[in-house]
Amino acid sequence: MEFIKKNFAQLALLQALLATLGSLYFSEILKFPPCVLCWYQRIFMYPLVVILAVGIWKKDKNLPYFVLPLSVLGAATAIYHNLLYYKIIPESQAPCTLGISCTTKFIEWAGFITIPFLSLSSFITITILMLLYKKYSKS
Repeated sequence: MEFIKKNFAQLALLQALLATLGSLYFSEILKFPPCVLCWYQRIFMYPLVVILAVGIWKKDKNLPYFVLPLSVLGAATAIYHNLLYYKIIPESQAPCTLGISCTTKFIEWAGFITIPFLSLSSFITITILMLLYKKYSKS
């Protein structure tokens, strides 16, 4: 537990890097076309890799203030995407009118792990890690 406590920012960077590489793997290697909501989530996730890396390098205690807006907005988008995906919100409310549908199922591991779920998990993990970083790195 002490390792985790000392490395919140590094763990958030690892999560952002894995999410970024995972999304690129799905689209560039497996050739799954990203939907509109996936693009928005990428817009929020990809910069986190650079922001977190620079924040760690500079030992910036204000790092959460740069990361949290992107991770919270990404999580909100991912929540909306999951609500559409699991048909809690009707598909008629989806912004995906052109191209691939936001509810297309490409993967479903263990019966519940989907691409929108992976995105939501990543954003929530990064958000929690940054909140803990903020709490424990008081100067």
